[in-house]
Amino acid sequence: MLSIGALRAHLLAARIAGPVATSREESLRSYRLFAARDPRVLIGIDPELPWEQRDLIELMARRCGVSADPRHTSGHDVIDPELTVAALDAFAERIGAAARCGTPVLFGTGHPHRLLGFYAALADALSAAGCDVLTPAQGRRVDITTRFGLRTHNLDYVRGVALVREAAGERPGGEPGAHTHSPLPVRTVLAAAAEAGGPLPGLVIGDHGWVCGAGQLGFEAMGLADTDDPAPFVGEAEGRVSVVVPLDDGVRSAYYRPLTRYVLNRACLSQ
Repeated sequence: MLSIGALRAHLLAARIAGPVATSREESLRSYRLFAARDPRVLIGIDPELPWEQRDLIELMARRCGVSADPRHTSGHDVIDPELTVAALDAFAERIGAAARCGTPVLFGTGHPHRLLGFYAALADALSAAGCDVLTPAQGRRVDITTRFGLRTHNLDYVRGVALVREAAGERPGGEPGAHTHSPLPVRTVLAAAAEAGGPLPGLVIGDHGWVCGAGQLGFEAMGLADTDDPAPFVGEAEGRVSVVVPLDDGVRSAYYRPLTRYVLNRACLSQ
């Protein structure tokens, strides 16, 4: 089993935690837009509290380890690896509970280029443990506003993980899919599951709009988030997201494999 010390060393070496590629400028911009209730940064969360930028800096300092000093306005953000490990432990505990209970699970990612392998390995393990890994709304159309305007995407699944593809672009069944933070895909998937009479997920695992959109609708949700994505952490603080793991979500996909092994070992699901 990967020890906590070895995991911590890997997080720092791969820059998944410690000084990360996400800049302080990017994070502060996101906090400012979230405080202004910009839907591009809310990604499905409807905050109950009046979160101002200073509140968000304090929250992200507690949950991620970024600087709590609002006068710190440049340079690289920092994620405390101890907070990442603690969140991975909570994440693994919930994965293990889902496996023991046979909970239906939905996986989805807006970062398929980097995070698909992490989620797919968890989906494989939970399926082998007897959980239904749900795949509703295969091929369903979703219109998402991007910086290039409104673009039509289609829902697809790769190894049990939902993602979207540009309708005019990629071949279904191929990889990697499109990058999006939108909550529209998970809303479409959950609506399709309900229309079909179920089953509905007892747990949604993913990132960005998949976690926030599901949590806002009352589904238990958990996942991964970077320092410039305050919405999942606000969702966690307000009780609509159960676990958020702070990490850099843009490193090479292979660098997440030790995290996968750690989570599966902690969840007693190693294959």
